[in-house]
Amino acid sequence: MADGPEPDGGLTVPPVPAPDQNTEPPEPPELPVPDGAGGVPEAEAAASGPDAGPDAAAERRREPDEHDEDERGYADLRHVHQLVSNNFYGTVDAAGAAFGFGAAPSPGLAPGVIEPGEVDRALRFYVPPQPCFEDALDRLREDALVVLTGQDDCGRGAGSLALLREVLGRGTRLRSLSPANALAGLATARDLRPGQGYVILDYVGELNAAAVQAYEIGRLSGELRRKGSYLVITAGGATSRRLALQDHCVAWRAPDPVELFERCRRLLPGTALAPDTEQELRERVGEQRRPADVVAAAVALSRDGAEGALDTLRDRCRELVEELFRKQPPAEDLIPLAALAFLEGIPERTFEKECAALTTHVRTWEQSGGTPAAEPDDEAGTVSRGAVTQQSRARWRDRAAGLVRAEHRPGSGRNTGRSERCLVFTEPRAREFVIAELHDLYGYELWYPLRRWLAELALLGDLETRTEVARGVAFLARHALVEVDENLLRVWSDGPANQRVTAALTLQFMCDVEHLAPQALSTALSWTANNGSGRAVTAAMALTGRLGSLYLMEALGRLWFLTQRGERIAFSARRSLVLLLQTAEQEPERALLILRYVRTMIAEATPGSRELSVALRNAVQLLAADRLDSAEPLTAALVRTVPGSPRHLGFLWADILHSGNRILAVGELCRTLVQLRDDPSVTDAVRGLGEAMRNAMSERRWAALRRHLSIALRHPDFAIPGARQLAQVLIGSLRGGAAADSRHSTASLQPTPPPTPALTSVRGGRSK
Repeated sequence: MADGPEPDGGLTVPPVPAPDQNTEPPEPPELPVPDGAGGVPEAEAAASGPDAGPDAAAERRREPDEHDEDERGYADLRHVHQLVSNNFYGTVDAAGAAFGFGAAPSPGLAPGVIEPGEVDRALRFYVPPQPCFEDALDRLREDALVVLTGQDDCGRGAGSLALLREVLGRGTRLRSLSPANALAGLATARDLRPGQGYVILDYVGELNAAAVQAYEIGRLSGELRRKGSYLVITAGGATSRRLALQDHCVAWRAPDPVELFERCRRLLPGTALAPDTEQELRERVGEQRRPADVVAAAVALSRDGAEGALDTLRDRCRELVEELFRKQPPAEDLIPLAALAFLEGIPERTFEKECAALTTHVRTWEQSGGTPAAEPDDEAGTVSRGAVTQQSRARWRDRAAGLVRAEHRPGSGRNTGRSERCLVFTEPRAREFVIAELHDLYGYELWYPLRRWLAELALLGDLETRTEVARGVAFLARHALVEVDENLLRVWSDGPANQRVTAALTLQFMCDVEHLAPQALSTALSWTANNGSGRAVTAAMALTGRLGSLYLMEALGRLWFLTQRGERIAFSARRSLVLLLQTAEQEPERALLILRYVRTMIAEATPGSRELSVALRNAVQLLAADRLDSAEPLTAALVRTVPGSPRHLGFLWADILHSGNRILAVGELCRTLVQLRDDPSVTDAVRGLGEAMRNAMSERRWAALRRHLSIALRHPDFAIPGARQLAQVLIGSLRGGAAADSRHSTASLQPTPPPTPALTSVRGGRSK
């Protein structure tokens, strides 16, 4: 006997957008919201009525403009991520890592489990600095909590792992917590487990206005002692001035560099050294501040001999930059060098135009009564009166000899396939050194016009220019974080789309430096806390890419929260969730975590609630997404390349098929099958996808899905050889399974009128 009609009308397949529309997934209607469960407040509804006044009308006119700007911003962001995805999977290096999603952070930087093997590798050459190590160990054993404060790059992170390994023993798995965690909440958190070692690297403090109180820290310490667990926090020196943490702080310092160097030599393959060479090496090592530099010199000695180690310690690149600035370059040389520090690698013709703009800003500042950035020499002053006669490009040979070179790089956009001449530093680290010298040696007279120029570039520059501005500002943040935050990021984050994208990219580039990554996270999260819709949208943009990859759970949680805000913010948050999944395609663990998170949020939402409607809408966006670099459905790529994803995708499809978004779900399922039809290797994965869907659906809904999938696959966009055969792998015989369904199933295969042109997937388009 056939099933009766379902309360919601069954799995019907009404028309969806046509292929030539090529639109974003339409927003499905929300489920009814019970009184008091959400929706528009009465006061807000009244304000939008016919008598709302001119302000409300102006606000409504501005909404389309904001939406269009946000769309342009996400198009730029997607393009940058496309470029990055072709050149990533490097390593994070405080000296200047390549921006990439797959960069491997040091143990504990990304929240999660730290395996014993990772700890042992990180501490291979470790030398405990005294007496601070013993002081911290005593404090940890007594209070189960200690805060290591000190300068960046002094070995606080390695010290935290060494302390926990000392109190818990070798072979213990540690757990890293987010630097944005609220310490007061940890005492009551159910996640604190007995006998566990916890670490928070580069703690950034509370995001709320009320600082953590001393009694809350005492309660956290007591809870840790009760469970036999330990927590080590690393933070900057200012943390020791927080009253609540003052009694738990230990001032940390780097180990003796010569002692560390000798330990490395004992553990690495030996190299015979002449007495004079060994003495020079020891003297050079003794000057080093960062333990990482000492280890790098020891490794170079083992691999390349004494000359390689000395070259590493001498740091010829840094010496060249310092020597250049000791000569006090005139304005005609200083301004182009400063411009190059923020615009390295863009086409030379564009660089020259922007460099001229910086010169104008500097001259305008000087004419208004400001102090000159640098005094031009007599010869330069004479030449400036006949600027057209200058061989300005040739001047780079003298301006920055050994530091800057011209090279040809492939163009972008319409110039793809052709190369353009660009100015670049001879070593990647030179860019950071130049910015460091500019910050250390020059004051307001240079930085005021320079900041105005950067703001102009962030607003009016093309995407390539703005990306390099963001990279340069991230370098500047290594030396002037507060200045960058207050004078640049805070302004740009609430500006037009171009500036907001530049601010978001700056936070992502800041993650290339490990001690700045927590600051980038803290800044992004703060923009979502009652700081206006513009900054909330910028935060959503920033929580993709490298920042979202590094702090994935924090990014997911905050983006999910933003999807429940106003429509503009919610739209941006959904786009960012899609970008997170798109950039995780080549990282199976990260992709699976995102899918599991979405499944969990749907499962925990109350049936019929606004939260469930929002969760299903978010899931629809993920299932309807394309790959980052092509029009192929992202779901097809995940099924093909990420083991375990078919199971999670199957449950998500089942949830959406059970809602008012079922039309889109059927269309996206067809689109995925069409994409996978010619790949025999995915047969088992598609079968697993079908089994997951079957286990999550009732018999009646499963039979309805078979019928309507059969109908949908007759549409010209999906009626492609191989698609129906793969659908049979997914769902079994499209004729139906149960005898009670025989009439329905047979009827579904009878000739029917041609489907309307609008019957296709949510995005449409025949797969070629």
